[in-house]
Amino acid sequence: MSGFEIGVWSILFILVLVYIGMYVPVVLTLTSFVGAWFITDNFDVAINLLAIKSAETISSQEFGVIPLFVLMGLLVSVSDIARETFEVAHQIFRKIIGGLGIATVTANAIFAAITGISIASAAVFTRVAVPEMLRHGYNPRFAVGVVAGSSVLGMLIPPSILLIVYAFIVETSVGALFVAAIVPGLLLTISYCALIVSMGWFWPNYVGGSEASLRLGSNDDAKDDVLLKPLEIFKRLLPIFALVVIVIGGIYIGLFTPTEAGAVGALGALILALLKRQLSWKSFWKVSVETGHITASICFLIISASMYSSMLGMSGIPSEIEAWVQAAKFDFMALIIIYLLIVLLLGTILDSISIMLIVVPVFLPLLKVFDVDLIWFGVVTVISVEIGLLTPPLGIAVYVIKSTLRDPRITLADIFIGAAPFALIMLAVTVLVIAFPELSLFLVK
Repeated sequence: MSGFEIGVWSILFILVLVYIGMYVPVVLTLTSFVGAWFITDNFDVAINLLAIKSAETISSQEFGVIPLFVLMGLLVSVSDIARETFEVAHQIFRKIIGGLGIATVTANAIFAAITGISIASAAVFTRVAVPEMLRHGYNPRFAVGVVAGSSVLGMLIPPSILLIVYAFIVETSVGALFVAAIVPGLLLTISYCALIVSMGWFWPNYVGGSEASLRLGSNDDAKDDVLLKPLEIFKRLLPIFALVVIVIGGIYIGLFTPTEAGAVGALGALILALLKRQLSWKSFWKVSVETGHITASICFLIISASMYSSMLGMSGIPSEIEAWVQAAKFDFMALIIIYLLIVLLLGTILDSISIMLIVVPVFLPLLKVFDVDLIWFGVVTVISVEIGLLTPPLGIAVYVIKSTLRDPRITLADIFIGAAPFALIMLAVTVLVIAFPELSLFLVK
């Protein structure tokens, strides 16, 4: 059996094992080891591949950006910043149709700029926003759909763990990816808000009632809401925006490397949590342990993906595919459509990082044929894989919302249905970024 044939069988082997439920890093490591063994017919070479990639992949200083941004996000999550941001947005948009939905999206976008983890956003805003929307008479499907849809902003708006993982896979700049994701992230946020306003005007029953009842000021329960004074709004938002400006602004102007920015951000989040008196020794220990768990999981994923990429290189698949594409005179747009379809299909059964680790190394040689900008492609990839957080049967964000809410009146089907319009908006934004690459690149240049 040739190396190319072994490589093809390895891809099929991976898909089968993943489909039956085996943990993705284990699948990639096992397949890489067996594939390298068969290709070289040398057991020692396969063992050395595992050893070398385990040591090399995460030994650089740049890798420190992952635990630092994870720590920053978790510290922010326990400091009650999300609730305060939501209350401010609640007041600002209270007179707009579907105002609480817009407040949820806006608060989630701000929260995303200091967390970088979609699952954290889904859990936090399920507790903060859903009860408020239900209290104001919103349709439960709409309420959970808004939270599910806006939670994905956490993986697009920088800092983003997905963008960091992608940077390691293709060996490109984390800072450039962060800057490139700013405009698409804002575009997705604005698109969500426009969707909510449109639904409030044209499908008020789906949102939760008549046009009048969608305005917070006209609801009987609204008299219980405490209006914040301008000075209080400023005081609540200042620490959040200061943290965002220091971290993202520092990277943009070249003051910090992404790793240094992560350290500064983690320190800033720790100070905020201490000043708000939300951080006890018990909660700090819990945050530290969870940071370790998440970092270890991502480490294992990246190491296994590096092994898999090396094995594919040994098989000759990348060069064979490159030659085939050149001979077939494949159209670039056809390639992108195929890529998106594969990503969307895998999104129904896999988490976002696993999809990237499996698909991106396979398509990387094809991208080089067309001289594709890897920064732009990274933004497209992140948006498209995040759609999988909202699609059945896996839909991780949906399951997080369901487990956090614990309301028997709201089923998994309700959350999937509520999230569907937002998934379609994500697909539309993906198409826009593909059609107009400048949306992600003009700040980078």
